[in-house]
Order: sequence, then C-alpha cells, then structure tokens
Amino acid sequence: MNTTKLDLSIIGIVGLALYLLGNWAIAVTDPVESNYTLTALEMLRSGDYVSPRIYGNYWYDKPAFFYWELIVAYKLFGVNEFAARFFPGVFGALGLMLTYLFAKTIYDRKTGLIAAGILGTCFEYWLLSKTIITDLTLFVFFNGVLMAFYMGYSTGRRSWYYLCYILAGLATLDKGPIGILLPGFIILVYLCIRRDFREILRLKWILGLALYIITAGSWYYAMYTIHGMDFINNFLGVHNFLRATQSEHEQWNVWWYYTMIFFAGCLPWCWTLPAAIWKAIKRQQLPQLDMPAGFLLTWALIVNIFYQCMATKYTTYTLPGLLPIAILMACYLYKRETLVKRTVAVMLVVYAVLTFAVAAPVCNTKGYSYKEVAAVYKDQIKDDDVLVIHGDYRTSAVFYGDKIAYALAHAKDIPGMLPDGKSWNAKNVMPFMALEEIPADKDVYLILHEKRYDSFEKDFNADEWQLLGDVEYARVYLRKAK
Repeated sequence: MNTTKLDLSIIGIVGLALYLLGNWAIAVTDPVESNYTLTALEMLRSGDYVSPRIYGNYWYDKPAFFYWELIVAYKLFGVNEFAARFFPGVFGALGLMLTYLFAKTIYDRKTGLIAAGILGTCFEYWLLSKTIITDLTLFVFFNGVLMAFYMGYSTGRRSWYYLCYILAGLATLDKGPIGILLPGFIILVYLCIRRDFREILRLKWILGLALYIITAGSWYYAMYTIHGMDFINNFLGVHNFLRATQSEHEQWNVWWYYTMIFFAGCLPWCWTLPAAIWKAIKRQQLPQLDMPAGFLLTWALIVNIFYQCMATKYTTYTLPGLLPIAILMACYLYKRETLVKRTVAVMLVVYAVLTFAVAAPVCNTKGYSYKEVAAVYKDQIKDDDVLVIHGDYRTSAVFYGDKIAYALAHAKDIPGMLPDGKSWNAKNVMPFMALEEIPADKDVYLILHEKRYDSFEKDFNADEWQLLGDVEYARVYLRKAK
C-alpha cells in the first residue's frame, strides 16, 4: 500500500470512528433533525421515493438526495438513531479524505495531513458530522466542485470541468440551486481577480450544463410534472427566495453573526486567525499569497460574505468555507507539527467524552427531543385514538410515537397559522386541531408542553384528564372517550 492510500485509510477510519461513535445513544432532536427523519420514514413507507412528504402532506423544504440517504440507512440498519446519523458521519469522513487529497496535491503530504487533522477536530465540523441535516453531504459535493475546477485550471486538463458540473448537480439535489450558483460564483470571481476572462469561455459550458441537467434536472422535472407550480412556489419561492430576502430569525440578522460562528465553529484552532493578523501587523506587510492560497482565500471569503448578505442566518450555512480555512491554517501551522498532533489527540478524547457525557444525556432528557414523552403513551395508544400537542409542536413525538399528532390552537387562531403564499407559515405543514373541537367520543392523549402548564385549567377541564407521565419538560394526559 502506497503512502497516499495508507493516509487515506487512516483518515477515513479515524473519521468514521469519531463521527459514528455513540450515535445510537443520541436521540433525534427538534425542530430540524426530526423533520428529516420523519420525512424519509414516510417516503419509505409510502414507496414514493420522488416526492418528500411529512404528516401525509407533500413537503418542499429540501430536494430528495438526503432523504434517499436516510432511506438507504433505514434499510441497512433499521429505523433508529444510528441509521439516521450514519450518512452525515460517512460524508464527514469523506470530507476529511478529500481535504487531505486536495491539500496534498496543491502543497504536500504534510500539509494534507495537518489540514485533515484541523478540519476533523473543528467543533462545528464534528458537531454537524453527527447531526441529521443535509450540510455534510453539501460540504462534499459543493467543495468537490471547487477542487475539480482548480485541478483543471491549474493543470490545463479541462476534462476536470466536467466533474464540476456533475458534482454541482449532486449538490443541487441535496440542497437546491445554491449547489451550482455559489461555487459557480466563486469560480467566476476568482477568474476575474486573475483577469483570466478567456478561461470563462473554456469552462465546458454546453456539455457541462448537459451533465448538470442530467444529474439534477431529472428529479426537479419529475417534481414539476407531478406537483406543478405548487412545487415551484414553495421550493423556490419560500424555501430559497424567501430565506435570502426575509430573515426567519431576525435577532440573528447582524453583521457579526458569521464572525461569531467562525470563532465558535473553528475551536480549538480559531486562534490562528488573530495570530496571523498580529504577525502581519508586526511585519507591517501582508503575507505573500501563492496561487493556491489566493484561490483558497477567495473561496473562504466569498462563502462567508455571500451568506452574510442573506437575510436568514443559519449556523450551518458557512460550513463549506471550513475546508479552505483548514488548509490555510495548515500552512500557518506547518512548522508546528508537534502542537498540531497533540491538539488533535486531545480533541479526539474531548469529543468522545462530549458524545457520551453531554450530547447523549442532553438530547435525551433536556427537552430537545420528545423521545421520553413518546415512550409514555406509545405502547398503549391505539389507531383510533387521538394525539394532540399543546405548546411547542415537536415532530420527534410523531417519529418516536409512530402516531400523527395534531397541533392544538384556538379555532380563531388556526387560519393565521396555515400555509398561505410566500410566508414562513409554509413550514406549518403539521395537522391542526381546534381546542374547541377535540373529539369527545375518542380516547385523546394530550402532550402538554411546559410553556402551557399555567393555562391547563383555562384551556381544559382538568377533572377529565388523567396524568400518565411527567417528564422534565412536558406532561402526558389521557382523556377517556365519553
């Protein structure tokens, strides 16, 4: 086995061990993970692998690729937490291997190993490699586009550009149009910085776009054929255009948001940025950038600046920028190999401890999941019984309880909560039930979130309800049919 294959094997094995460790013990959490797991489960049970659906409704939040990953994992390992977290861990390990290969190619083996070690132990990368979301899949495909471009551009072997389009197609299947728009924008900006405008015309546009359309377009065409403008208006209008133009969480729409994410997400390596800035100040000159460093810096900056300009801010959006940052950090720490080795070793232990001492108990018992709540009623609730949630609606109750749950609200308030046009209400696809219309002729199970404890006697006839379970953050009641 040659050196590169040995390095890749070690990186892959360590990455898988780190990112899959303890996943069987970490409950599926709300509000994001449970949406993905339940959607994939409903697709699997329906036999419809084209149209994502949740609560029996078609769901246009994300394309199908990540749901397909979950379905494959369910078939391999059963419907459980380990299966749901399997492919994020696999793609996390793949991301490390790609980082090593790219850094080794544009610099040398030592840089590749350091970069993989830095990236693999960044807090954000570790966390998202264990989280049931689309971002690690996007990380691999998105960054694969830029790696393939640079290989083609720097070597003159433009057949690499065809791989760009295929990977952009896969990224688009995973996350949406951003899978081609943002890496394409980074490439164009980089070529403009280098004033190499002719290369823009050599990007294999015709056959490349054909490959892109074949890769990504088939699913989008099928969805449009089946669902028409409802798919276009919701997927593109709400879940893409609306996110870019209207903040979903206004308190985080601040200029320093992704600076904060950088320093938190890059722990324990984030000190390298202020150290590099201080070094440049002392020398009174900017560091000299070679061609690879210029590309990496352009790549990292545009990812962060682009998302800073978007109205909706999410902690995960700038994850693709961690790869070029990790390689730049590796260059800075090139002569501090011992420090890097010791830090990586310590962080591997730290993350193992965090998995079992923090992630597992917190996700299972602190209200981030309704797994404990579902355990109270799951074995006794019948098909004809009704399950309702009053307070924060948690999809994990449906995933773990295997029973559709209705969100309770007063009848006068429900019309204002339902999906209507291009607004964030489009995310309210759960079934609603009016408090005034809870059926009296059926057994009704009520999940009462702690936020509604004070209003229990006001909203319900307390004498009719039997307390079945009281966990830290919710209570479960039963009212027998009259």
